Amino acid sequence: MPELRIGRACGGALLTLAALVAPDDSAAEDVRPIRASEHVWYVEGDPGVASTANRGFNSNAGFVVTDDGVVVFDALGTPELGAALKRAIAAVTAQPVRLVIISHFHADHFYGLQALAGPEVEIWANAKGRETLAAPLTQDRLEQRRRDLAPYVNEQTHPVGANRWIDFSSQREFAFERGGVKFRLIDVGGAHSPEDIMLWIEGDRVLLAGDLYFSGRVPFVGNADTRAWLAAIDRIGPLAPAIVIPGHGHASRDPAPDVALTREYLLFLREAMGKAARDMVPFEEAYAATDWSRFAAVPAFAAANRINAYGTYLRMEQEALGSVQR
Repeated sequence: MPELRIGRACGGALLTLAALVAPDDSAAEDVRPIRASEHVWYVEGDPGVASTANRGFNSNAGFVVTDDGVVVFDALGTPELGAALKRAIAAVTAQPVRLVIISHFHADHFYGLQALAGPEVEIWANAKGRETLAAPLTQDRLEQRRRDLAPYVNEQTHPVGANRWIDFSSQREFAFERGGVKFRLIDVGGAHSPEDIMLWIEGDRVLLAGDLYFSGRVPFVGNADTRAWLAAIDRIGPLAPAIVIPGHGHASRDPAPDVALTREYLLFLREAMGKAARDMVPFEEAYAATDWSRFAAVPAFAAANRINAYGTYLRMEQEALGSVQR
């Protein structure tokens, strides 16, 4: 397989900063294109959370080579990684990048867009992402990443939005064709984020699922609507994909067991935190009393579980209140 080693810096002032604080070469991560089907390739990040040790490379991105340019799905989590992805694509094909689709506007999936954007590149995203991109939380996350992922996210890093916002208000899917390859964008907004979309490559029967499920690791849930998320997961099965590439973790040729981990974790969160919310047990008490051993050894548990539990607890309080009001 073609492969590409990420360079140590993006250039200029960043090179100087990287020389001062970058981890040693043993911590460097490779961006290697992996072939999934005739037209589809992907790169696979570290299964854990973003860190300086993995240079922010903890998510996946896919790309589809057509006769009329390359369609990219997600852009990775730093400008350096976005540039590495672009070079990895060039190692596979001479076709230029024509279209980048962003699954959702979480930092680990779109900060690399800065390196992929250009006057000849279309950038598509769910129209609901406009609000996310403009939200104070998005700026707060950027400042947090500048602190925690320096020098890979720094003062030169800035969020890039879409130049075409797809409106799914009247339909849940959007079909299009590029270079003889047929695609469908599938709206699953309101699951992991308000603006989630998946990309289905019809002839290849490949699904780029974004963060609808996390393969081999605990998902980041935050305050996501887990009820909507569980319903969205059910849209994967009827497609009968030959391979599913998630936003994090290994690609799945038999996705059911991998999807099951995300499903079981979400159901467990809802059951444990829902009971506590209904019984008006304070969160700290409920968290301490919950037996998390079933998931404690799964990658990203230590970093994500408490945040996930608290966000779900608040959501379940809202659901309980809603049921009382009805």
